[in-house]
Amino acid sequence: MYLRRYRPEDCPSMAALFFDTVHTVNARDYTPVQLDAWADGTPDLAAWDSRFRRHLTLIAQEGSVILGYADMDASGYLDHLYVHRDAQRRGIATALCDALEAAVPGPWTTHASLTARPFFEKRGYRVLRSQQVECHGILLTNFVMEKSAVRLPD
Repeated sequence: MYLRRYRPEDCPSMAALFFDTVHTVNARDYTPVQLDAWADGTPDLAAWDSRFRRHLTLIAQEGSVILGYADMDASGYLDHLYVHRDAQRRGIATALCDALEAAVPGPWTTHASLTARPFFEKRGYRVLRSQQVECHGILLTNFVMEKSAVRLPD
């Protein structure tokens, strides 16, 4: 596996990975209605491409297969972090986050799903608050989380 920067031709594969990951990996924490609202299978690829070009977007790839991706804006906000369902627990999310955090000055923030919260807590992120976000008229719970650039003792 290696990491590389995003290319516009990656966008359709990333959208498919996003849909599949939400509907499988996140299925233990969200209802089918919530999953359909979160990932309806019809993303605006032009808007996604524009966002990925503005952010530092990294791809985890093995051979010709995209195993995961993540993007962070210049303020340190980690927007997407998705790893293929068949590539979970192989260190891909860790490698993507390590690279983004090394490239963008902290503190770093994210809005972590119920599923992702434990991963981010292990990385030193702390929950600032839980929130309900509306997606296509459906409420989803996630957590606003932050990690300081310097880890302070508890």
